[in-house]
Amino acid sequence: MKTIKLLSVLFITALVSSCSSIRVASDYDDAADFSRYKTYAFFKEGIDKAEISDLDKKRIMRAIDAEMQRKGFTKSENPDMLINLFTRSNEQVNVNNWGYNYGWGWGWSPWMWGGNYTTVNTSTEGTLYIDIIDAAKKDLVWQGIGTGVLTLDREKKQERINEFVTEILKEYPPQKK
Repeated sequence: MKTIKLLSVLFITALVSSCSSIRVASDYDDAADFSRYKTYAFFKEGIDKAEISDLDKKRIMRAIDAEMQRKGFTKSENPDMLINLFTRSNEQVNVNNWGYNYGWGWGWSPWMWGGNYTTVNTSTEGTLYIDIIDAAKKDLVWQGIGTGVLTLDREKKQERINEFVTEILKEYPPQKK
């Protein structure tokens, strides 16, 4: 019985830790000279089209501001680059069946016991896209994408958004090989 409890705890721990991870990818224009980008502003027309609440837009923009400034970039009225964002989300439904049966004797045994447990949980997986646009050329030069489980808990939203933005912007500027 202790083994079953230990396995349950390990499974739940693995599930929770996998939910907190953010999968990240990025792509960029090989011809772009990223060393010349020093200042940024948000691309308001694009951000206005993002299909999330204005509160979440503000949270994301605050997180981007903090991360860009931490990286040494300056917000400007006359920027070298524009930052756009958009999001997608989808509902994930997970069904887990847990069961066991033990028996002794020949064939069917009256001492056979066990259980069958089914758990169903749902989560929302979101994807955040952060685009860097050359302000002079109006060309997309870099895109970062982060996908992970979202939270509806108001107290934890900013923390989760910060995680998304930090993980995505770790890839910017790209290290050309």
